[in-house]
Amino acid sequence: MDHKRRDTLKAGGGLGIFGLLVAAGLIKPELAEAAWNKSAFEAKNLESALAALGAGKPGDSADVQLNTPDIAENGAVVPVGVISKLPNTEQIAILIEKNPNLLAAKFEIPAGTAAEVQTRVKMGQTSDIYAVVKADGKFYVTKKEVKVTLGGCGG
Repeated sequence: MDHKRRDTLKAGGGLGIFGLLVAAGLIKPELAEAAWNKSAFEAKNLESALAALGAGKPGDSADVQLNTPDIAENGAVVPVGVISKLPNTEQIAILIEKNPNLLAAKFEIPAGTAAEVQTRVKMGQTSDIYAVVKADGKFYVTKKEVKVTLGGCGG
């Protein structure tokens, strides 16, 4: 039995894809870090988060659906789904207005892929959730207020 191979696989299991590529020398650490939009995650208000994403002032669209519960009984685990019916959707971002970091998630949508994402987020208090979609180089947004009865981020 090849124990060195098994030990190597165990050690690399927690690195993630970027970590494995960096460890293998296939990409430089700077490239892996470039995939993270630091300024968008550190934004403290909606306008600066949208600016960091390149969205500026997105237009409203009925073709962007935001699926969340009206009331989240536990702010530590709030399900959020976004569906974009806009053609050529390139990106979907989820922002939570009253969280310490507004940008909760950002997804790149490959061409030809169904523009539908689902995730779970933490919310510290009742807040508006925004779904920001980039399609054909333009940005669109929709929002929904979610009431939190038990805090997840700070309560």
